[in-house]
Amino acid sequence: MPALLAALLAATGGSAFAQSAANYVIGPRDVLTIQVFDSDLAGKYAVEADGTFSFPLIGRIQAAGRTLRQFEDDLKKKLADGFFRNPQVSVAVDQYRSQQIFVMGEVRAPGPVPLTGGMTLVEALARAGSTLPGSAGEVVVVRAPQKTDAPLLPNQNGGAEIFRASIRDLEAGKLAQNIELQDGDTLYVPRAETIYIFGEVRSPNAYPIQKDMTVLQALAIAGGATEHAALNRIKVVRVVNGDKKEIKVKLTDIVRAGDTIIV
Repeated sequence: MPALLAALLAATGGSAFAQSAANYVIGPRDVLTIQVFDSDLAGKYAVEADGTFSFPLIGRIQAAGRTLRQFEDDLKKKLADGFFRNPQVSVAVDQYRSQQIFVMGEVRAPGPVPLTGGMTLVEALARAGSTLPGSAGEVVVVRAPQKTDAPLLPNQNGGAEIFRASIRDLEAGKLAQNIELQDGDTLYVPRAETIYIFGEVRSPNAYPIQKDMTVLQALAIAGGATEHAALNRIKVVRVVNGDKKEIKVKLTDIVRAGDTIIV
């Protein structure tokens, strides 16, 4: 996952990220880094519960509810009103405290993650320590119609918007799936369902199933077939409508969750 993050961030480019971060909406408890060039006003300023904070020369100024770009413009106008001629102002977020997302399921460090400006799906997964080997190979984003202070799982969506992305597609660089996240989003990485592989394979065992996995791919994760395997006689034991059925399959056939593959 770290390599995936680096590759996708490089592909998207820093300028696009910076533009998106400038549209971050400031909230209470955020800490801002403000620089006013050719002055001694630079410093870190914490936005208070009412959305304001005190700035030298100006006094109380409203920050919450404004994007970084909008707040920069507001600050420039106030400083230009009798204090500076054409002030050059830079505002960035030093600590994101007002907004968060939740990353749940098969990740190494599930829980809330501070939402930074322009945070994408891949970055959030990396912040949660990446996905576990037993994950189903997809991530579900649940976006509630109203902000929530607790994670909202797909089966509790209550009218939420649901977006699904394939981990494999993200690794392949399909950036359309690497969506930008919003305050209160829940990312859920489900556990993969299981198949069982026995007989003439090198490592017979139970294995997590991935989407559209073929019989050949299943054999590969079991270490491959042994020299004694008869690949034209592979069978699958599958439960259909509550009854167990034995099915002869080809290497290109798709396996299903709960299948037992016998080589």
